[in-house]
Amino acid sequence: MDIKEIKKNIKKELAKIVTITDLQVSEKILLLNELREMIQEISPFDEPVDLVRWVPSELVIANEYNPNRVAPPEMKLLEVSIDQDGYTQPIVTFKEDGHYTVVDGFHRNRVGKECEGIKEKIHSHLPIVVIDKPLTDRMAATIRHNRARGTHAVAPMSKVIEELYFLGWSDKKISEQLGMEKDEVLRLKQFTGLGNLFKNREYSKAWE
Repeated sequence: MDIKEIKKNIKKELAKIVTITDLQVSEKILLLNELREMIQEISPFDEPVDLVRWVPSELVIANEYNPNRVAPPEMKLLEVSIDQDGYTQPIVTFKEDGHYTVVDGFHRNRVGKECEGIKEKIHSHLPIVVIDKPLTDRMAATIRHNRARGTHAVAPMSKVIEELYFLGWSDKKISEQLGMEKDEVLRLKQFTGLGNLFKNREYSKAWE
């Protein structure tokens, strides 16, 4: 069967699907998610963004380590942006225990839950992609996403550094994975009190 015949058959089947009008909105969303999953199975792209699902917003929960803070004016602007332009970026999540923990997109998550007009428009669902990474890599992913577009509050950021350190990450790995200068890592460790452990230690020349 050539590509033209395949496309013809797909269009026939899709035509049947779109004529189904007696499904509830939640049923239609589930069906569309399943169709997207089927398409992703044959996709040549092994990237999270290749499969965007819409899931009930109550299943999407915040992580406990995000150091990013958005001021009220910027938060309002994000609400206006999503209201006027729609969701142009999915929320990056990790699936665990029947829910989806936010890796990136905490404020997009909030807007979809707290702004009634938007919540109604998206049927109390949120667009997500899923990554499958251990906790340390998810924390690093959160920081990388945030640092690429903004700043962090120092105290929450220092707690992330502290946790990564106690989970076994070296200064060098933290620096490389989070896009930090070595002095920035040291300052944040000093903020938490960890710096006292290293105040007399010189960095290895292997770092350079």
